[in-house]
Amino acid sequence: MAALDAGGDFAELFVEDKHNSHLNMISGRVETGTSGRDFGAGIRIFGGYNSVYAYTNHTDRDNLVKLAREAGAALAGAKGGKVQDLQVHSKANAHPISIYPESKDKRFRVGLMRQANETAMGFDPLIEQVRIRFIDENQKVLIANTEGVFAQDNRVRTRMSIEAIAARGSEKQSGFYGPGAHMGLEFYDKIDIREYAREAARSAVTMINAEPCPSGQFPVIIDNEFGGVIFHEACGHSLEATSVAKKTSVFADKLGERIASELVTAYDDGTIANAWGSANIDDEGTPTQRTLLIDKGILKGYMVDKLNGRRMDMPSTGSGRRQSYKFAPTSRMSNTFIDGGASTPQEIIENTEYGIYARYMGGGSVNPATGDFNFAVKEGYIVKDGKIQEPVRGATLIGRGSEILKKIDMVGNNLALGQGMCGSASGSIPANVGQPMIRVSEITVGGRKGK
Repeated sequence: MAALDAGGDFAELFVEDKHNSHLNMISGRVETGTSGRDFGAGIRIFGGYNSVYAYTNHTDRDNLVKLAREAGAALAGAKGGKVQDLQVHSKANAHPISIYPESKDKRFRVGLMRQANETAMGFDPLIEQVRIRFIDENQKVLIANTEGVFAQDNRVRTRMSIEAIAARGSEKQSGFYGPGAHMGLEFYDKIDIREYAREAARSAVTMINAEPCPSGQFPVIIDNEFGGVIFHEACGHSLEATSVAKKTSVFADKLGERIASELVTAYDDGTIANAWGSANIDDEGTPTQRTLLIDKGILKGYMVDKLNGRRMDMPSTGSGRRQSYKFAPTSRMSNTFIDGGASTPQEIIENTEYGIYARYMGGGSVNPATGDFNFAVKEGYIVKDGKIQEPVRGATLIGRGSEILKKIDMVGNNLALGQGMCGSASGSIPANVGQPMIRVSEITVGGRKGK
């Protein structure tokens, strides 16, 4: 009631209690190790299409009431709302945890990190350094609002990032792998971390021996897993209600229209069991769901949070996410991917006369209003006469997301997801990107020499 005293029509309380730990190792030596607890609450109030957000780590009743009244005063004059009786909203836990992070001491984590370091360092004499980061967190959240929602969730995540650096003279190249999951430390019983370390080292050594990439416009084959970062950045952010509601997205007002090749079907799915970007509920207390974004090239949906849903007259899709109680939630991706197709990877390669094969993608930049992007190819190869040829380095893919979607002419059957951290208005959050191998009929490739 205190939050609505000044006239807001909706109020929400978000309480977070998160324990986390971080370890950083460089070439076998633990350089930093931190652990801590984040505890606090955020209060959000709506007045029509406007909102105000305040947060505190002093969560006694009197302080929360005071904060709610002060925040509500910013919406003075808005139409008053009603407070409904709280009802517990429960959802079956789709993400079982066997070994909670707090049950193991640092020696367990350091042991895994040393395995990865020794494997990568021993792969090839050209490997000069290995950097490893180990994180885990146990986050408990509670959301209550004036619509009667009372929901809780417990999210446990862990991830190990491995970067191997190869050097020859002044030249350096790196390879990276960063497996993670919405899972406890049992995750490391389900994978062989040494295989990921070897792959990071192999990629670095391959690229240190590679020739410069040609520049021009070519067919480009983008492999599965983290290759989906282009769809995530160049298209996914433009399908979030954060930009769609403000008409700053290239895909605004295009529901039912063709925006991609008929081979493209894409989802955002926050329900995948134990996936890195999953949760039982979003940070507004709405159950997560599988949202169809594109169906055979036709735009079918957006990722919607509560506030932007008001502006768009659409229900929430369970996409309201935030880094912590210090951020107001907004629409964000969870596990976002292009679905599998009918072609095998071998068929895609064999049907390419000349082009570039991007095995691993790196970082890049995107203009969310236009979808214009440029992305570095972390590990690339020439494809000629239907075969993968010599490795090339220094390749950059340049284009516009809305155009690239229409130029996808082959989609593989090997869908896989890759883990990353996504930054946006509500902070940095864990998110999966993904796709099968795809071929784009033509992309501008920036390189260091002509074809």
